[in-house]
Amino acid sequence: MHPSISPKAVLVVAICLAACSQSHNPSKAGSEGGSQGCPNNDAALKLPAGFCATIFAEHIGHARHLLVVADGVVYVNTWSGRYYGNEPPTPGGFLVALQDKTGAGKAGVIERFGETAQAGGAGGTGIGMYTGAIYAEINDRIARYSLSAGSIVPENRGTTIVSGLPLRGDHPMHPFIIDAKGQIFVDVASATNSCQLKNRSLRSPGTAPCKELETRGGIWRFDANKTNQTFSPAQRFATGIRNAEGFAIDKDGRMFVTQQGRDQLHANWPNIYKPDQEATLPAEELMLLKDGGDYGWPECYYDPFVQKLVLAPEYGGDGKRVGICAEKTGPVAAFPAHWAPNGMTYYDKTQFPEHYRNGVFIAFHGSWDRAPYEQGGYNVVFQPLANGRASGRCEVFADRFAGAVKSPGKADHRPSGVAVGPDGALYISDDVRGTIYRVTYVGGSANSAGTVTYCPDAASPAGPIAGATARPPEGTHPNAGQPVNAEVPVPPGATRQMVELGQQIYKGEVGGAPCAACHGDNGEGTVLGPPLTQHKWLWSDGSYAGIRKTIVQGVSHPKKYRNVMPPLGGAELNKSQVSAVAAYVWGLSHREGATSGSHSAPQSKWKRCRLRRVREGSKTQWAGS
Repeated sequence: MHPSISPKAVLVVAICLAACSQSHNPSKAGSEGGSQGCPNNDAALKLPAGFCATIFAEHIGHARHLLVVADGVVYVNTWSGRYYGNEPPTPGGFLVALQDKTGAGKAGVIERFGETAQAGGAGGTGIGMYTGAIYAEINDRIARYSLSAGSIVPENRGTTIVSGLPLRGDHPMHPFIIDAKGQIFVDVASATNSCQLKNRSLRSPGTAPCKELETRGGIWRFDANKTNQTFSPAQRFATGIRNAEGFAIDKDGRMFVTQQGRDQLHANWPNIYKPDQEATLPAEELMLLKDGGDYGWPECYYDPFVQKLVLAPEYGGDGKRVGICAEKTGPVAAFPAHWAPNGMTYYDKTQFPEHYRNGVFIAFHGSWDRAPYEQGGYNVVFQPLANGRASGRCEVFADRFAGAVKSPGKADHRPSGVAVGPDGALYISDDVRGTIYRVTYVGGSANSAGTVTYCPDAASPAGPIAGATARPPEGTHPNAGQPVNAEVPVPPGATRQMVELGQQIYKGEVGGAPCAACHGDNGEGTVLGPPLTQHKWLWSDGSYAGIRKTIVQGVSHPKKYRNVMPPLGGAELNKSQVSAVAAYVWGLSHREGATSGSHSAPQSKWKRCRLRRVREGSKTQWAGS
């Protein structure tokens, strides 16, 4: 049996839906003039009455998760890469320290630290603190940064705590939380949408068993006190979780995680699901995390209309069957489909009214897969909890981040992380424009919840059609779930680990070299660069050493393609990174089925593909546009 949402909570929902409007006196919104004494009213957010939101900092990069330490300094992890159009990251380290020394509610001090893009960094999502040190995700690692007395940034480079975290596929981020015992719980999300043989493809069945679950789709546990731990299946704590970006620990030590539900039920299985079910299934989830727990992905998803886990179509489901899902663990709360829960924090301070204590704030990044119906999320909600489960309805706490249009490509801001300061203020990060918001309570009764707006019920209808259909921001990537060692052979003199690192460099996840922009995501070639999957080579003899030499020297006078290749691909790759990407390129041309055909570049997919130069001093970087 799996725990379901409590009958009492369901009854409360049913009564409120029948008797109450969703919004109670919504005109009294905190940042719209409903609250008293709101200084620097510059956030333009909609809040319950009595609350005030101000901009604490902005333009700090693609701000993901954040934390606030005992002296009020805010630390933020920022990210870069394909999720943000491979645009040049903000100069300096990807980690940011923000300090308000004057009490004005603004970060007067902004300092950056950690790895830079020039050193091969790409930033990350996860960040935490333990025994006075900052822990942060960077590329495939979690590093520890020790702070000296009187300094808000470390003087030395980070020490590796965990390395080898998977970066392939749809979900390469690694949010985490550290408990009081020094245990690090890390989200190692799925590489695919639903573990299909061909990811996100029409009627492609699920792999059985889903081999991806050995190294993805779950929570892994490590020790914050140990250095140089290596990721492996052995540290898995819980499984069946597609993407758990939010973590929170309540006052009794219970740990909760969010789950971003799967996409494309109608798009991939139109014979089973109606078009509007693309927008309404499955629900997003809040789950109570337990050692050894299995929460159902990919075989199951949570259907809020029947309030239980049901069997996925990839594994024989018909939209009604339960099957093996009766043995999985369901959520303690459910939210509308595709809202994309991101960061989460437990509120236990006294600055907010008592109504908000002992519950969680969740940042919903916002949907894409509700199209052509109206998108949802792009807000921060409050979920009250008691005894390890929902004790009331979800409430929209902060809204209007997106601005005029709710969509991934057009939203002005998208909430990504939430954290509580020592003074009880709530901080919210935005990963579009790098804005950090600070929310405080400034008016009304100290024990009043003020005006609240309830979340739409998870079983609400899709609503009217509002726009065109959408595609996943991650892309489709049919081979996302295939392990690299099943595809790419290893050249003599290299190792499997080198080939895996080389793939990450090739795809721009490490090192900043835009190989895939010129040669295609899988080496198939573009109008900019030749295919790498054939045995015919324009430069060198195609040997491992020859490929490595070409990468180092670059190609200043192309023979058949219109763009040059700068030395090292225009990046600052070190010797080991050059050897790794050369090993991967060699493997592309030696895979089973590789051909020795002519170099005719595919045209249709790359008509609008150009190469631009971005000059930084005397250095020229290259990026696809």
